[in-house]
Amino acid sequence: MKTRIILAVIAIAFLAGAYTWLGAQSRPAAAVPIGATDIGGVVTSSNGPEAGVWVIAETSGLPTKFAKIVVTDDRGRYVIPELPKASYNVWVRGYGLVDSPKVTSTPGSQLNLAATLAPNAAAAAEYYPGMYWYSMLQIPDKSQFPGTGPSGNGIMPAMKTQPYWIDTVKNSCQSCHALGSKGIRAVPKEFLNGKSHADAWALRVQAGQAKNNMALSLSRLGPKKAFELFGDWTERIAKGELPSAKPERPQGLERNAVYTAWEWSTPKAYLHDAISTDKRNPRVNANGLIYGSPEESTDMVPVLNPVTNEVWQVKHPFRDPKTPSNSALPLGRSAYWGDEAIWDGHTSIHNPLMDEQGRAWFTARIRPVNANPDFCKAGSDHPSAKLVPLDVSVRQLSVYDPKTEKWSLINTCFSTQHLYFAKDANNTLWTSAGNPDSGVVGWLNTKMYFQTGDEAKSQGWTPIILDTNGNGKRDEWTEANQPLDPKKDKRIMAAFYGVQPSTVDDSVWGQAMDVGFSRMDQPGYIIRLAPGANPPQTTLAEVYLPPDVGYGSRGIDVDTNGVVWTTLSSGHMASFDRRKCKGPLNGPAAATGKHCPEGWALYQFPGPQMKGVSDPGSADHAYYIWVDRYNTLGLGANVPIAQANGSESLLALVNGKFVTLHVPYPMGFFSKNADGRIDNPNTGWKGRGLWTTHGTRTVFHNEGGTQNKPRAFHVQMRPDPLAH
Repeated sequence: MKTRIILAVIAIAFLAGAYTWLGAQSRPAAAVPIGATDIGGVVTSSNGPEAGVWVIAETSGLPTKFAKIVVTDDRGRYVIPELPKASYNVWVRGYGLVDSPKVTSTPGSQLNLAATLAPNAAAAAEYYPGMYWYSMLQIPDKSQFPGTGPSGNGIMPAMKTQPYWIDTVKNSCQSCHALGSKGIRAVPKEFLNGKSHADAWALRVQAGQAKNNMALSLSRLGPKKAFELFGDWTERIAKGELPSAKPERPQGLERNAVYTAWEWSTPKAYLHDAISTDKRNPRVNANGLIYGSPEESTDMVPVLNPVTNEVWQVKHPFRDPKTPSNSALPLGRSAYWGDEAIWDGHTSIHNPLMDEQGRAWFTARIRPVNANPDFCKAGSDHPSAKLVPLDVSVRQLSVYDPKTEKWSLINTCFSTQHLYFAKDANNTLWTSAGNPDSGVVGWLNTKMYFQTGDEAKSQGWTPIILDTNGNGKRDEWTEANQPLDPKKDKRIMAAFYGVQPSTVDDSVWGQAMDVGFSRMDQPGYIIRLAPGANPPQTTLAEVYLPPDVGYGSRGIDVDTNGVVWTTLSSGHMASFDRRKCKGPLNGPAAATGKHCPEGWALYQFPGPQMKGVSDPGSADHAYYIWVDRYNTLGLGANVPIAQANGSESLLALVNGKFVTLHVPYPMGFFSKNADGRIDNPNTGWKGRGLWTTHGTRTVFHNEGGTQNKPRAFHVQMRPDPLAH
């Protein structure tokens, strides 16, 4: 009898507990505080509240397709703030999930959402950032370097070490295409058609209008070896192999992010990057228009009004009617566009910048490459041409004034790739050339140009000369292919890819990217250029290589303390502080670039390393880097942010640790640059944010396919995940 009473008590207690648990599950979640322009609620699954997942609201009810994305807090709660009036489709995306059904809602609504757990590991992996997939690519073992050529191991002799191979895959291939995205890791049936994956790769790299660029990259690697390894990679994936590593859900500050996206341009175009303000003063152009640069794809510059959510295009002109069109580029059949030449740009609009007047500057082609004016060439009395005459330039300069809607086209002797203003009396515009064979750095005195309209007198360029004789001044030099002479200085045949004037003196920092054929003993390095009293005659340079574990610099910026930041294809962010250098910065050792290892600090990117690589680093790769000098994003002043297109994220280094701002929609987010703007300093996080754009050359490889358009993104950081 006593035993029965005890069992009955236990049963009642169990049922009461079960009733309480079931009641808690079925009881409506407490309302999340929201305003009239917000949507908020709680995300749950059969596991309970889902923390660190994304809630996406998208509408086609505005002048352009518009989306806003937030992250749930530790209790699964979310608030999507400040939504324009429209009807939205809302759904949940997250690691360990598959997309939930889309639910219709409007601002001012409470909306609890049911997350859908992934039924298996393969379904979950479809939402992983691309680097988790392309980290599966087998990298040749260190013992196979240097390569022995087509008749040997198939790796080209220029690939001196394993880092050269990795650097080429990342800086030549990944910098244009999101390698691990669905459109890359799954080979289209049109290319397979009974062929091996290696043979299919030989066909797919001939598709479209970039086939010549891809052939160049493959020639560096060794085509046969590259096809073999890329084919092995996609074949293993086709057979069901999954990434060995899994991404973590957003944590801490990462849950405070708000991502806003607008479609702009067309599905056949792509965006290199965008500009919102004067990077020297982020209050310029407050609430103003955003301009994009569509590079090779079109001459139509996309424009976004983020206040009205309107987008349009402005045609970029060119000076010479003989300027070639990319529609004439050699064309291979595309699995997406067939035999259609989707690029028709003449102007190759690469990099935009904004000045203190709100004018938009571009590196752009305004005439044929081989049409340099006579003042650029040998026999000219131009001070720069006397030193280094130039016969060709790939791109020149342009500036658009939105007040008058007029363009100015500026014919430069030197090629242009990126550009940046110095803080000097002449408002000097420094440029990079990109192509190392140019061997010069060019600039434009914009004050003189606007006063006189004289493009010849307003520009200058200089060779890159190292003070290897150590006397502190510019002397006669030996050429790059000649040995050091103790009585002379030394020219290096390099060029800036990234360019950034110093914030603490009159020097200019550049980053050289000589992929696969570096004149140094590892790919990529940074350069300090000191113009001196009478450039180009007085200009001297210093070159610095990162420590051996790091290599392949790409992009450059400088914080307000004068510390230089770059990203490395080894899978690192790196800083260089020249103030820490102990030894002499000139003399014979300066030619090695390894005379100040103490100036460097490396920060390894999160994520898996590539298959077959034992060195420290990450499979992740960043196209460029930007330093948030003025705390426009809200993570602090002087925070460096890498545009990491492997993790499909912006990687912000905050107090020595990375904050991963992953953009989950559309999958394949691929940013090439960023800038930050303060629209209203009195409204906290709402009045500031970072601007960027989706920049892969093949947006149709990503979610949405051929209907997918490039998007402009505004990234903001709230004080907490529920701020509204």
